[in-house]
Amino acid sequence: MATDLDRQLDGIPALAGQDREITALPGGLTNRNYRVRTAAHDVVVRISPASSGLLAIDRDQEMRNTRAAARAGVGPGVVDHRRGEGILVVEFIPDALTYDDALVGANLPRVAAAVRTLHAGPEFVGRFDMFAIQRRYEAVMREHGWRMPEGYAALAPLAARMAAALGAHPEPLVPCHNDLLAANFLDTGDRIWIIDYEYSGMNEASFELGNLIQEAHLGPDDLTELVSAYVGREDPVATARAAVWGIVSAYAWTLWGTIQAGLGDIDYDFWSWAMDKFERARAAMTAPGFGRLLDTVGEGR
Repeated sequence: MATDLDRQLDGIPALAGQDREITALPGGLTNRNYRVRTAAHDVVVRISPASSGLLAIDRDQEMRNTRAAARAGVGPGVVDHRRGEGILVVEFIPDALTYDDALVGANLPRVAAAVRTLHAGPEFVGRFDMFAIQRRYEAVMREHGWRMPEGYAALAPLAARMAAALGAHPEPLVPCHNDLLAANFLDTGDRIWIIDYEYSGMNEASFELGNLIQEAHLGPDDLTELVSAYVGREDPVATARAAVWGIVSAYAWTLWGTIQAGLGDIDYDFWSWAMDKFERARAAMTAPGFGRLLDTVGEGR
């Protein structure tokens, strides 16, 4: 008897009516991921729930930007996209090592080169604005009456100070991934690939770098190394800007986690995940050097 997955795969022309070897892939907090092999194809099929729209994910935009990343040479090619069904099919990258946080930290120059290649590639569709997304997440939380972290709202004035400092000297926008978790880097030895473009859009390179370090739980020295590798020299202003964006991202992604906790669609402790983000954001926003960091960013070059 055909399963729901079988029926979904039969709806994909490249996979329909063929013998298939299906392997569930780990990870994917907002999706179910499968490696599907046929005589003609070796692909990853990602199936996303309709509720992911609450998380500010545009699946059509994701598909178009995934194609652009492939043209840049850092992303896998798109095989199919089932519009309205939450299904994206991309090429499987064989013999690739999936990074964890420690491997990100051990490969920062190569990671910087891969990110720089993405940023120099074809323009992405859409604008990623972390402040706008944070406001959208707050509205979702209020609409559904889900539990907010205690003390979250009290940090809003400090978040506004970060927005003002970053807005004083905005950077040019480049095609950014915007969600560079360690697991979104695949290393085949000769190349680092970047996968999963759910939150992709035009943004500042400094956000990408600061968010990357924040997601990998790395520290200030790692951020300095990453920014220096990216720009080709030590740059205290660029490093400070990336540091502020890393704090902004932790503060905003906190609500991504609380929305997921409220939805309850996936068996995962999203509340603890969110609290990790929140506590790190709060610690950074209340640290003695926070004001000096904002002054560096606000003064610019």
